[in-house]
Amino acid sequence: MRKNYDFEKMKGERNPYIKQLKQPVTIRLDKATVAYFKELAGELGMPYQNLINLYLRDCALHHKTLKLKWAS
Repeated sequence: MRKNYDFEKMKGERNPYIKQLKQPVTIRLDKATVAYFKELAGELGMPYQNLINLYLRDCALHHKTLKLKWAS
């Protein structure tokens, strides 16, 4: 390993993965839902936010929709 590096000659390069980065959002979920995903994530050994993201991504990829009927 060198003692000194010359960063003057380096050229900046844009991040090639910028389109794949996640977008931070604020979402309100009820406590029971968060508790469910936290427990499941603990069993799987992964962060619960990642688990929620994977679940929502699966729903989007498979065009899953809820069949809801709002009370009028």
